[in-house]
Amino acid sequence: MNIDLYELTEQLRKILPVKRFNHTLGVGYMCSALAMRYNCDIYRAQLSGLLHDCAKYLSSKEILEECLKNEIKVSEEESNHPHLLHGRLGAYYAKNIYGVDDEEVLNAIEYHTTGHPDMSLLEKILFISDYIEPSRKMVKGLQETRDMAFIDIDKSLILKIESVLNYLNERECFIDELTLKTYDFYK
Repeated sequence: MNIDLYELTEQLRKILPVKRFNHTLGVGYMCSALAMRYNCDIYRAQLSGLLHDCAKYLSSKEILEECLKNEIKVSEEESNHPHLLHGRLGAYYAKNIYGVDDEEVLNAIEYHTTGHPDMSLLEKILFISDYIEPSRKMVKGLQETRDMAFIDIDKSLILKIESVLNYLNERECFIDELTLKTYDFYK
């Protein structure tokens, strides 16, 4: 796999809204920084960061329609909350549109919002980078998670999930079961 990251960035610039594109650049940047810190392949980390939201320019309805059209597995809960599917659809797009054939990169993209038990280092890097990237709006727990990301990646992962769970609970939002399983595994 030899995807030119500059060309990929230019492709994404054309389809993503400005705010989403800037977020994507920030995630790619953080993935690179964490990859350097934890001796992970920088190219694969950057690639994951750049493509993690490649399907998020679509509306929730369009994401669901695309998943169904492309025979991507959708649970009943995901049908009711289609925004949860952007990672799975993003992994599909990464493979079928952008030519990614690295399963670990595809898994990192698919699980970047929920996580999953026993993640690889690359998956952890993307999972955390999506949360701590520089343009992310400051929320309770973000700075602590940022600080911990360069000290202990697993502790940072726990802090991220705790922060997200608190945020979702305060707003009485749906919480994906896989996020809870991920939290239990790492806690």
